[in-house]
Parts: sequence; C-alpha cells; structure tokens
Amino acid sequence: MSLVLTEEQELLQETAREFVKQRSPLAKLRELRDTQDPVGFSRELWKEMAELGWVGIVFPEEYGGAGLGYAELGLVLEECGGQLVAEPFLSTVLLGGNAVLLAGNETQRKDVLPAVCGGERILALAHQETHRHDPYRVTLRAEASGGGYRLSGEKAFVLDGHVADQLVVVARTSEQVQSREGLSLFLVDADAKGVIRTPMHMVDSRNAARIRFEGLELDRSALLGEVGRAAAVLDRVLDRATVGLCAEMLGGIQEAFKRTLAFLKEREQFGVPIGSFQALKHRAAEMFCQIELARSVVLEALRALDEERADAPELASLAKARCADTYFLVGNEAIQMHGGIGVTDESEIGFFLKRARVAQMTLGDAAYHRDRFARLRGF
Repeated sequence: MSLVLTEEQELLQETAREFVKQRSPLAKLRELRDTQDPVGFSRELWKEMAELGWVGIVFPEEYGGAGLGYAELGLVLEECGGQLVAEPFLSTVLLGGNAVLLAGNETQRKDVLPAVCGGERILALAHQETHRHDPYRVTLRAEASGGGYRLSGEKAFVLDGHVADQLVVVARTSEQVQSREGLSLFLVDADAKGVIRTPMHMVDSRNAARIRFEGLELDRSALLGEVGRAAAVLDRVLDRATVGLCAEMLGGIQEAFKRTLAFLKEREQFGVPIGSFQALKHRAAEMFCQIELARSVVLEALRALDEERADAPELASLAKARCADTYFLVGNEAIQMHGGIGVTDESEIGFFLKRARVAQMTLGDAAYHRDRFARLRGF
C-alpha cells in the first residue's frame, strides 16, 4: 500500500500547519503554564477548531461530524503535536467521544456527539486506576441500586477530567479485579453529587485529574452498551486513541528534530558549525532513520483503522512502541545537542523532552505495547 498523501490530505495538513503556527504556537503552552491556567487549554481555540471541522473529523455526518477518517485526523494531530497544542483531542474525541460512538445507543449519541463536534462539550474517559496503564485492572464498583447503579471507587490520571462536562467511567459490575469480563461503561455528568475531582499538574504542563466516586447514584439510562461486556468496546477505543496519540507524538518528534538540525547549523565551535562534526552527523542520521520508521508505521496504523482491518490492534501497539522509543531518543538527543541552553527554561526544546516523557506513559509505554504485540501475534 502506498504511504503517499492524497492532494486533499496535503491541503488539510498545510491548513492545519498554518493555523496552529498562527493561533497556537508553542509559546501558548508556555503562557498556560506560567499563568497556571486552571483549564489547561483555550476554550476559544477549541471552538475555532470545531468550526473548522477538525473536532468532528471522524464522527458520522448525522451526529454533526465530517464523516472522514483517522488518516485525516492524524494529519491534524501531527501538526498539533509539532507545537505541543494542549487542546483536548485525546480526551474528548479519541477517548470519550469514541466510547459514546461505539457503545452508546442512538439517544446517547444524538445527545452527546453533536455537542462534542461543535466544541461545546468536553468529555473524559475515566479508566486508569494505577500509575501504569492496565486497562482491565478495575476496582471501581458499579452495584445495582434500585432501578440503576451506585458507583464507588477512584480513578487516577483522567485526562482533562478536571474540566470535563461529562465522564465515561469504566466500572466493574462483576468478576475479579483483573478480569476482562464484568466491565461496564457509564456516562456521568461531571458535576453530579458524589463526584469529587482533584486537578493534577503534569510535567509537560498539561492537566489531568484524580476522580473519586462516593456512592454516586445513576439511573439505568447512564449505562453505555451492555452490562459486563465493555472490554471489547474499550479495546477499540484505546486502539483508536493510541494511534491518534502516536500521530501527535510524531509531530513533536519531527519538530524537535527540525529545531535540533537548525541549531547544529547555527552554533559554531572552533570556527565551524557543530553540525559539521562527524559524531553529531552520525547521531542526527540515526534520529532521521528512526523518525522515518515511526512515520511509516503511524500512517499505516491510521489507515488500518479506517479500513477496519484485523491487524489494527497489532499496528496500534507497534506504532506506540516505535513512537515512544523514538520520542525518547530524539528528546534526549535534542537536549544534549543544544548543550547548556537546552536545559534552561529559556529554550523551548525542553518542552519536547517533557512531553515525550508523559506521552510515553500515556495509554501504555513501549514495554507494555511490545508485550501486547507479542500476545496478539500468539507468543
């Protein structure tokens, strides 16, 4: 299969690139950090992105979306990653939005998705309970209560959970803690009584939340999909989100490499640019090769999602392992090649290293996905 973009995709990418550079350069993230912005992103900018159709790219037209694919969304995410844009694509579109799309009934979809596509509603998926990605380790319980359910437990690292309007909560309705079976999804109003949200400020200047559910009473209509059978839906949601995150990571990787090459050409030592030193040439060449490998697997994973191929889960894990390793490499090398200035806050290159560290761990690190890839291949 050709990995070349179509003319329409190239136009979308160029439009996204220019918009992001003008409206949300990396300096915007620094401003959000320095002012300790309680939201962590610009609601105004998110609304503009929705008006451009980016928020609804992968959602069907009947729900206010564009009816396009992940190949197109990936291009937007890649450009956002290049400037470390903090808007909630991962939490609202790829995680929460996909959970509603894949598990929700028609009433739930019509209520939630048009508001998401219009940039009017922020979603978050509350699924992780430990410091490492372990999607089936769920202790939060949903117990039958009257005609509905009572939720009790805690979730950690809920991306944009502090400002979300609604939460998609993964809860256990039966079976043991580590079992794939017995998981259910619930759509919860974030300001409901019994929901306690504690903001968390991460090293990459983005926000997440720890959320506790203290006897939260829910009507049966809050259930998304079938009781106890959410694992299959959760798998698809996490695969889509993982590939989308990889596209964003690819953008950050490429931008960090681009800035490093520019520095190698500008910085002089002994009267010549340091980029002329053979040792640095070799290290730059290694980064280039790893980036090209990452680019190829991300593009293939995006297309596998659009084509609903059986190997999409394998490619999702392959892409995350590859991008996690590559972002780690490029982030470290970028700092080292910038020398002393690279570790100062004055330089923007350090923001990429910090984003690399958080993105590596989000939705599973390289070790987790290598193990998952092997299991999917029957090893």
